[in-house]
Amino acid sequence: MEIRWCGHSYFFIKTQSENSKEEAKIVIDPFSEEIGLKPCEVEADILLITHQHFDHNNKKVVKGDYFLIEGPGEYEIKEVYIKGILSYHNAKKEPNTIYLLESEGIKVCHLGDLGQNELAPWQIEEIGDVDILMIPVGGVYTISAKDALKIINQIEPKIVIPMHYALPKLKVKLDNVVEFLKVIGEENLEPQAKLLIKKEKLPSQTKTVLLKPTKFA
Repeated sequence: MEIRWCGHSYFFIKTQSENSKEEAKIVIDPFSEEIGLKPCEVEADILLITHQHFDHNNKKVVKGDYFLIEGPGEYEIKEVYIKGILSYHNAKKEPNTIYLLESEGIKVCHLGDLGQNELAPWQIEEIGDVDILMIPVGGVYTISAKDALKIINQIEPKIVIPMHYALPKLKVKLDNVVEFLKVIGEENLEPQAKLLIKKEKLPSQTKTVLLKPTKFA
């Protein structure tokens, strides 16, 4: 499995089915250039939108005849199992969808623009075991670094990828990822261009992976 990040909450995942060896390209939360960053243009088989804010739903930059998912439910596309779980973006309880993906024996969870300072017991049960967790850490519009740590402890993933934090040229005011790295005691992490991972290579204890915004190949 290959995971790349284009900044904010925008991810690209390339995976291959265990049976047919068919490749699937999954895109999550492409943003609009209104946020100050240039969105990557990429082709997808599956597009996931966590909620309808302009910094998460820019379908125009995604090419191809993709299957679009914009809310809770269960799906199987190209041998990728997907589950959308209801959550909340803020105190007004605006909806946000948490997505679970399973492929190559790896379970990936993207929390979207989660605004809850902790998960409800029913959400934890729905999420289940997670190998790779993509979690917002920039506060302001979503959870803070301290709340992120609390949710990481609730889910207990093998790999944590922080997202939705301050970047150069980003017009959305967010906290820097350094605040999160201080909270988890990992201040000297070197950003990677992408994460290449196989099930048998997953760590036994929770590890944080910092990605840098990159162009998709």
